[in-house]
Amino acid sequence: MAEHNELGKKGEELAVDFLIKNGYTIRDKNYRYLKAEVDIIAQKEDILVAVEVKTRSSRDFGLPQDFVTQKKIKLLVMAIDHYVVSKDLEVNVRFDIIAIIHQNNKFEIEHIENAFYHF
Repeated sequence: MAEHNELGKKGEELAVDFLIKNGYTIRDKNYRYLKAEVDIIAQKEDILVAVEVKTRSSRDFGLPQDFVTQKKIKLLVMAIDHYVVSKDLEVNVRFDIIAIIHQNNKFEIEHIENAFYHF
């Protein structure tokens, strides 16, 4: 597996652990619908959270969250809409980003709630 794929996988594992430690229940991972993939679908109380995980090895080219494009946002919205409808859920939906930077053998984790309102 390519090094960046391993880093991405490690980032998703760290994000799951982070969410669980912060009171979230993990409902699904790597949920796919058509061309979309939601890295993590979590829930806390009546809020369903679609989480995009972005892991980078440095800040040299920008912050991890800067790499979530408008196209990706559109796909995430479509996928989570399908998820909610197909499971007949009565929940509020929120879109978060967990940005992870791996430097000097340490991982920095930033949880950005309601991330798409920041763009």
